[in-house]
Amino acid sequence: MLLIEELKVEVGGKPILKNINMEVPRGETHILFGPNGSGKTTLMMTLMGFSGYHITHGKITFKGEDITHMPIHERAQLGIGISLQRPPTINGLKTRNIVEICGAMQGGADVEKLARELNFSEFLDRDVNHNFSGGEIKRSELLQLMAQQPDLVLLDEPESGVDLENMALVGETINLLLGRGIQCPAPSDGPFVNRASDTAKSALVITHTGHILDYITADKGRVLYEGVLCFTRNAREILKWIRQRGYEGCARCTI
Repeated sequence: MLLIEELKVEVGGKPILKNINMEVPRGETHILFGPNGSGKTTLMMTLMGFSGYHITHGKITFKGEDITHMPIHERAQLGIGISLQRPPTINGLKTRNIVEICGAMQGGADVEKLARELNFSEFLDRDVNHNFSGGEIKRSELLQLMAQQPDLVLLDEPESGVDLENMALVGETINLLLGRGIQCPAPSDGPFVNRASDTAKSALVITHTGHILDYITADKGRVLYEGVLCFTRNAREILKWIRQRGYEGCARCTI
């Protein structure tokens, strides 16, 4: 689904990403760990094609097509969707309208039905993100992605600014979006277990705390430290190491 080869990226003339190599197969969810300032958001914004992120070397391939220098709207039309960590408020544009725009590429979306599933109907006729709480902003972003139905979902810290009550709903919505199936009972001290469907989407999920792993199942985890991908392992194993040694300790042991 996604192939990144020897990617180097500068922001404002400063090197941020250094020789990134990564593959996300079809239907898999990969977690990207890293401390603040490690380059996680830079990688995601580069994948989506935002301006200001200058690729100096390397190649990005999506569904077999070179998208390294493709504009944002063409990447979206090709099947990439993103949920930003801090999306902007858009005064004058109703949430209902932006969801309709997102669903247009799929021939239209049942906005009312999707909003009911996310307990978001009361926000449809409010300006996008205007006076929304952290959890409401995340649900608004996910509602747009549910309408868009991208093949590759990029989630930048979906647990950031979300309280526990909203986090459960956000997690359920992410599972629904990714086609991860029904949540199966798990041990009282363990996370939910999710069974992937045949139509599961690919996803790259950024996390700083790892809390999102209490709600979704990851096929693989990676650590990005100072612009370098340090290692790839089971996501929960990586989280355990981070809690024991910190990011610097993990990077020192594996680089």
